[in-house]
Amino acid sequence: MAQKLWEKNVQVDQEVDTFTVGKDREMDLYLAKYDVLGSMAHITMLESIGLLTKEELTILLAELKNIYAVADCGRFVIEEGVEDVHSQVELMLTRSLGDTGKKIHSGRSRNDQVLLDLKLFTRAQIQEIVELVSDLFEVLISQSNRYKDVLLPGYTHLQIAMPSSFGLWFGAYAESLTDDLQMMQAAYKVCNRNPLGSAAGYGSSFPLRRQMTTDLLGFDSLDYNVVYAQMGRGKMERTVAFAMAGIAATLSKLAFDACMFNSQNFGFIKLPDQFTTGSSIMPHKKNPDVFELTRAKCNKLQGLPQQITLISNNLPSGYFRDLQIIKEVFLPSFDELKDCLRMVTHMMREVKVDEQILDDDKYALLFSVEEVNRLVLEGMPFRDAYKQVGLNIEAGKFVPVKKVHHTHEGSIGNLCNDQISALMQNIMDGFAFNRVNEAEQQLLS
Repeated sequence: MAQKLWEKNVQVDQEVDTFTVGKDREMDLYLAKYDVLGSMAHITMLESIGLLTKEELTILLAELKNIYAVADCGRFVIEEGVEDVHSQVELMLTRSLGDTGKKIHSGRSRNDQVLLDLKLFTRAQIQEIVELVSDLFEVLISQSNRYKDVLLPGYTHLQIAMPSSFGLWFGAYAESLTDDLQMMQAAYKVCNRNPLGSAAGYGSSFPLRRQMTTDLLGFDSLDYNVVYAQMGRGKMERTVAFAMAGIAATLSKLAFDACMFNSQNFGFIKLPDQFTTGSSIMPHKKNPDVFELTRAKCNKLQGLPQQITLISNNLPSGYFRDLQIIKEVFLPSFDELKDCLRMVTHMMREVKVDEQILDDDKYALLFSVEEVNRLVLEGMPFRDAYKQVGLNIEAGKFVPVKKVHHTHEGSIGNLCNDQISALMQNIMDGFAFNRVNEAEQQLLS
């Protein structure tokens, strides 16, 4: 069994070891290439302050690039008996380079090392999520423009209320995603600060150059105060989880609408047959399972911030092993959200709409407000117009004019999709992912 980085002469009880390591080895596979990337920046800084020679730095960087390539293609393995990703990387270096491999940990603790790994991993995942949200946004805006003149019922209290349109329906979810990405951008800025050099939360007596590693890794700034850097573990994950929950909430609501609108009682939209599943007993069934699973998965994701809060809520400053458990709920959540985004984008691109919904007389009362407004424009006071139309409805005399004349900003006749698209582009530009990508590529080149 490989010795742990912290072990001296006494080995820990096997049952205790199994309990304390938990799922860490499994979770750390998410972090492998980011651990290598952080080590490359750290040792580059160590050489600049004289803790490594140029020759040592050269051979260490070359070997770390090899390990990065292994991790990047999914072949990185944490061996049996090795505690975590940090130990595995150091073990691999030591096997290849001897004592030189043991020098990479100077001025560093596993506490700031895992903090760094989590931030590098998370900002990469945020970029992927933002790009997938942008893809869905473009599909929704395109469908909004395509079907802008197709009316459908609007509801309040699940009672038919006023005319809406597919332009409004698709566009509403597009604009919702802009607010979701505003929240994600704030979370990204919290994430994109450098904790490396905070060590176990109290800094180091080595003259570390923390701004140098900040620049090498493309961070916006440091987490300056070393105690706060350690306090940020859990806080960063919770902040990002809230932003993910916002996106999940939008997807969940859209999924509910799609399930309802696809049912025979509504019949507003039709999902392609290949996107539905059948029943083992009812040969006619075409079930919207993708949207139902999306709804469930996204509702589960909305509980993620609360899980993280409850794990970290009553911890004082300093490091505690409780924080390890956050990885188990946080790291896999990105794949789940990305899967939901891909599926919803695919479904929204292929969905078909009924263009004659309001021909059905059961929707006639949707146009009552249009009639009230027509009378008001002719000079009748609003309250009198409202009462007259109401009495006509009660008497069965209401005859709808199935045309709408909504021209104000954001209404059926003026969707403001160009402005919504410009807002989304402005938010996307604010992430400035290129700066991070360029810094990482420079480090790996």
